[in-house]
Amino acid sequence: MSADLWDDVAPPDTDEPQPPAWDDPVPLTGNRMLRDFPTHTFPDWVREFVEAVAEETQTPVDLAGCVALSVLATAAGGRAVVHIRGNYREPSNLFTVVALPPANRKSAVFDLLTSPLYDAEQQLQAKTAPAIAEAQMTARIAKEAAERAAAKAASADVGERDALVQTAVSMARTAESVTIPAEPQLLADDATAETVISLMDEQGGRISVMSAEGEIFDIIAGRYSGAPNMGPFLKGHAGDRLRVNRQTRKEYIDHPALTMGLCVQPQVLDDIGRIKGGRGRGLLGRFLYSLPESLVGRRKSSPDPIPDAVRATYAERVIDLTLFLADWTDPAVLQLTPDADAALLAFQERVEPKLAARGGAFGHISDWAGKLVGATARIAGLLHLAEHGANAHTRPVTADTVRAAIELGEYFATHALAVFDRMGADPTVARATTVLETLRNHDGIDISKRDLLVKLSRSEFATVADLEPALGLLEDHGWVRMQPVQRTGGRGRPPSPRYLIHPRIHDTTTG
Repeated sequence: MSADLWDDVAPPDTDEPQPPAWDDPVPLTGNRMLRDFPTHTFPDWVREFVEAVAEETQTPVDLAGCVALSVLATAAGGRAVVHIRGNYREPSNLFTVVALPPANRKSAVFDLLTSPLYDAEQQLQAKTAPAIAEAQMTARIAKEAAERAAAKAASADVGERDALVQTAVSMARTAESVTIPAEPQLLADDATAETVISLMDEQGGRISVMSAEGEIFDIIAGRYSGAPNMGPFLKGHAGDRLRVNRQTRKEYIDHPALTMGLCVQPQVLDDIGRIKGGRGRGLLGRFLYSLPESLVGRRKSSPDPIPDAVRATYAERVIDLTLFLADWTDPAVLQLTPDADAALLAFQERVEPKLAARGGAFGHISDWAGKLVGATARIAGLLHLAEHGANAHTRPVTADTVRAAIELGEYFATHALAVFDRMGADPTVARATTVLETLRNHDGIDISKRDLLVKLSRSEFATVADLEPALGLLEDHGWVRMQPVQRTGGRGRPPSPRYLIHPRIHDTTTG
C-alpha cells in the first residue's frame, strides 16, 4: 500500500541500479491509502452524536460524519461567511457525497442526523404562520376591493369612468404589491434544477438537498429535460448571482446558498463521471467525496444505543443554531485570527505544488483540488459555528479550528483521489490500463515500442508521444522495464526501444 498522500517524504534515489529480480507489480488503481474519518475534529457534542449513531446503526462513522457536516451547513443556511483576507470570503454551504453499497442503513443515519432540522423547520413555520395568514387576508381584501372598483368603473357613465378606472388600477396595484411570505423550508429531496431555483428564491436564497439516494445526479444529467442542467447547482455552491428571466417567471437571487448531502451506491460514482460537462464545467469538483469501507458482514447484533443525553444535546444545538441564523439578512462574518490565517496559508502552500499537471498528486483532478483550500475554510467556519453557536460571530476562528478543518480536508483529498480513480479521471491511468491489457495478450517476454503501438487503437494512440506517458506509468508500477537501446552505428532509423514484460503479466489478480 502506498504512503499517505500527506506524508511529505523524500523521493527514492533513482540512481540506484535496478535489481535483476522482478518485484511484485503495483496495481494502477485501487491501492489508495484512505484516511479514517477524524471525528475528533468535531466539537464534543457533534463528535459524541456522530460516534453514537455509527455505533447504534453499525455503519462507518464516515457516513454520519459527512451528514453532520451537511446538517451544520444547512443550519448555517448561507447566513455566515468566512472572511479569509482582502476581498476573499467563503460561504458556509457544502456539497458532500458518501458512497456505500446497499444494506448499509443509510436512511436510518440520515433520519437520525437530520431530524432536528425538520423540528427547526416546524418551529420556523409556526413562527411565521400568523404573518402569512395576515398577508393572505390583506391580499384577498385588496384584490376584492380592486375587483369591485373595476366593476364600478365598467358600469359608470362616460364622464365618471376615467376617474374610476384610475382608482381601480391603483387598487389593483396595491393588491399586487402585497407580499405573502413563503412557508419556511430548509430541506428538499431530489429536486429538479428549476425547483432548486424556485426554492432558493422563495427561501431567501437558501435550500438544502439531503438524500440517502443518488437520484439527484440523474436529474442533473437531464432525466426530465433531456440535457444536463448544472447552472443552478454550480451557482448555488459558489454563491454567484442567479437570475432567471422567462415568460412564466422571473427569479433573482443575489447570493444563493445550496447545500447538498447525499449518499449513493458506488456504481453511481461511475455514472456521474459520465455526466456530459460534469468535469469541464466544474460540477464534480465541488463535491467532498467519502468512500468508506462497508461494515456489512462484521456488524454487532446488539450494539450500544444512542444515549438520551447525547441525542438531546445534539438536537438542541442544531435547532438553536438554525433558528439563530434564520432571520439574518446580511451574513454573519467569521474572522480568522492571525495564527488561523497563517495555518490556512501554509496549507494552501502545501496544496499548490500538488496541483501541477506533471508530477503533482492532484494534477489530474485539479478541478477538485483547486477548491480544496476554499472547502477547508468553509469547514472551519462550520466547526466554529458548531463550537460557539449564537456567539460565533463575536469570536474569531482560531488556529486550532483551522487545523481541525485541514485534517478533514486531507481526509476528503485521499477519498477524492480514490473516487476519481473510479471515474477514470486520470487519462494516463486509463491509457496505461489499455496498454496493460494489450500486453497481457502478447506472447513474448518483451516487445518494442513500435510493435506495441501497432497493436493499439490508433484512435487512442495516434502517435508514439501518446504512448510514452502510459509506458512510463507502467514502468513506474513495475510492469515493464525499458532496455538500453543497442545502436548499430549504421544509417537509417534507429531501433525502437524494447521493454521487458513482468513475468506475472498474465496473473490478472495483480492488476
